[in-house]
Formats: sequence, structure tokens, C-alpha cells
Amino acid sequence: MATRTILITGASGEIGHSLSETLASRPDCEVVLLDMKVPQGSRTSISPTGVTQHWVDGDITDKAALDALFARFDFTDIIHLAAILSTGGERDPLKAHLVNVEGSLNLLERARQQSEARRPLGKKPTVFVFPSSIAAYGIGSPAQKYQSGATQEGQFLNPITMYGINKLYVEHLGRYYSTNFGSLAGDRGMIDFRSVRFPGLLSADTVPTGGTSDYGPEMIHAAAQGKPYNCFVSAKTALPFMAMPDAVHCLLSLMDAPAENLMQRVYNVTSFSITAEEIRTVTTKAFPAAKIEFVIDAKRHAIVESWPVDMNDAAARKDWGWAPRLNRDATFNEYLIPRIKTRYQVSKASGSTSAAHC
Repeated sequence: MATRTILITGASGEIGHSLSETLASRPDCEVVLLDMKVPQGSRTSISPTGVTQHWVDGDITDKAALDALFARFDFTDIIHLAAILSTGGERDPLKAHLVNVEGSLNLLERARQQSEARRPLGKKPTVFVFPSSIAAYGIGSPAQKYQSGATQEGQFLNPITMYGINKLYVEHLGRYYSTNFGSLAGDRGMIDFRSVRFPGLLSADTVPTGGTSDYGPEMIHAAAQGKPYNCFVSAKTALPFMAMPDAVHCLLSLMDAPAENLMQRVYNVTSFSITAEEIRTVTTKAFPAAKIEFVIDAKRHAIVESWPVDMNDAAARKDWGWAPRLNRDATFNEYLIPRIKTRYQVSKASGSTSAAHC
């Protein structure tokens, strides 16, 4: 019997896709998958391990729809993935603010109300897991970026994109809801807000969807399809990255961590740092015919160069045992390249014309 009811917003996205597959093997939970784009034919299913998953059409800016959802389910945990990413946020900053900030506030408020209603029953507050981003940082110049080393959580919090501003603001909203409705592990806690700032994420199973760090996976997906690719940052540009399976492992580990172990609300997490040129080298070794050039997009390049070259995640390692399972070599040679090769070999064999899409 399920002891946890978990809501995942943005469930059709890159992280949501992998997260829902992983949760399907956990018999202790019932999972509600919320997205504006529900996969065709998907509604309610039961996994081989007995996990019930419900797909629900929904928009986090629709308050009435959220009211109905929270009336239907009593959520013990929320993993809030739904967002307009960095590139899309720069195209339409007002829409990004509506979805990323007001949508998040809608969820926080309903989670608070639901937790408050459960309090007389002696139940724990809702655990609200929020994936933040390296975009919350804003370093003044490339020279400062490459001299600063691994950035800590309290440094360089001057984001230059609407997406980064939105992420940082929601972090503060989470702190506000936690502080005003109880302490981190106190008996007054109504919201147990927990957040991680992710680096760039590398996925083999889904194609990129609009993040400014997506030049890495875009490069490999294009090469696997025999398509030329123009990388929009310079060859020397460096960022921290993480494999998608580690991102899923990270979110679930944080969700499961005992509240008394968490000494802060927001944590850096990372795996390895790599330059764009090094990604090209790995890609062309796997796909010798790949045609990858560096054609800099000034605006996107400036955004990436405002982000840290590395992130200090010592607090996450200390407080809740965070550690990536895939290092740089394993990420590319054991996860990304073999699976992406298989993906497009299958597509060619079936006559598919699948196209690449950060």
C-alpha cells in the first residue's frame, strides 16, 4: 500500500520523464504526473511493482485546476519541475515570470493549505522539492568566472536572465514559506522546502528542450543523426554538468533525506566540469564524421559565461550524502554515447524522421 503520494509537475519534460520511470519501481508511492502535454493514451497505469501513476492535464497558473487537483489528492511530496527554461524565458520574459514565479507560488500556497489541514492528524508537512539552477548565479566577467573556482551557494547571486531571476526568487519564496510556517525540523513546519541548484544536465533519452546549457547534448544528438551542428559558445567555454540519472538520484535522495539532517534550504550539486571543445573531442571520437563548428551567439554565449565554471557542493555531500554515480568518462562513454547511438539507429531502422531538440 502506498504511503506517499507524490506530485511531479512538468512531468513530460527531460527530468520528469526519467523521474517517473524511476518512481515506477518504488512500491511505497502513488505518483501524479502533471503537465500541459500529456502523452497520448496515458491516463492511469499500474507498474509491475504496483505503483499507480496518474497523468493529469494541467497548467500551474490555473488556480481552479490546482484547487481541483489538491482536493482529489493529499500530496505528501511535491517535485516541482514545470518551468519555462532560459532561452524561452529570454524570448518571453513576462510569460516566464507568470509560469516560473506565479505558478510556483500557486503550488506553495496549496501545499501549505494541505499541510495545515493534515496537522491535527499528526502528519508531517509536505516536502516541496524545487530544482533550481546554475542560472541563479551571475558572475561579472569571464575573467572573474575562470579565476573564481568552485562557487558556493552564497556567492555571485546576480542572475542576468529572467529564468535565473525566477529561480532565485522561488528559492526565497520557499524559505519564506518554511520560515513563516515553521522551522526546518520544528513541529510548526507546514512546508518542508528543499532545493538544489543543478548544473547543465545531459540526457540520452530525451532531446534538449530550451536550456542555454544544452549545447552539450545538442552536439551529441546532432552527430548521432549525421547532422552538422553549430555550437553557440566558444570552444574554451566551461561549465559544470551532470548526467540525467544522477539528477534523478539527486532529487529523490533530497526528497527522502531526514529533515533534521538538512542545515540549509538550497544546495549546490554537481558532477564534473568540461569545456565545449572537450565535448566536441569526445563526440567526434564516437562519431568521426561529425561536423561541429563554433559559431558564437553573442547573447547566449554571454549568459553561459556568467555562470560558474564549477560549483562547490560540499554542503550537500555533508548534510544528505549527495554524490554523483557517473563521473565524466562514465557519463559520455557508458551512458550518453551508447544510448544515443542506439536511439537513432532504431529510428533509422524504423524509417523515423526524429529531429533533435537544451
